Amino acid sequence: MLDDRFTLEYSPQFYEEISDAIRYITFKLRNPEAAQGLRDAAERAVLDRLDAPIAFAPYYNDEATGDVYYRINVRNFVIFYVVIGQVMEVRWFRYSRRLFP
Repeated sequence: MLDDRFTLEYSPQFYEEISDAIRYITFKLRNPEAAQGLRDAAERAVLDRLDAPIAFAPYYNDEATGDVYYRINVRNFVIFYVVIGQVMEVRWFRYSRRLFP
């Protein structure tokens, strides 16, 4: 029987982008509670998606690499990930208003 479980990996770029957002909300907007809530919501959303990461509509096919992207909406942000084999790799954390004007 095949093992249907997926492992989770995060790219350095994801960590940088989510850290930037959390710092901005904490220090520029002076709302550390909202920043912590965003971090918790993002973590929860990724872990919830780990059970069936390819059960959702693909978002973007990177023709250069052939990677198919999926997205998770979290508040005003979008998390992008790819699935390669049994690995769900979370790659980007982007502010949605910059993506969808």
